[in-house]
Amino acid sequence: MLQFNISFAAMPGGWEIVIIALLILLMFGAKKLPELARGLGQGIREFKGAVDGVKNEIEEADNSFDEEKNQTGDTETKN
Repeated sequence: MLQFNISFAAMPGGWEIVIIALLILLMFGAKKLPELARGLGQGIREFKGAVDGVKNEIEEADNSFDEEKNQTGDTETKN
């Protein structure tokens, strides 16, 4: 039976990346590439900031839940 790894089927190789880069250079031109890269970098930064914000909110909610649980647990054991 013929088996192959599908996860590598969608990943471009070295020459394919070079060809894609050349096509992008031809489509957008050398003057637009820094602007595109700057915009891409800014978008990635904003996405990471949003992900960090969500992580912080989840951690804060978890910590407040644990504090409430500990406070109610302490009062129940004293009674």
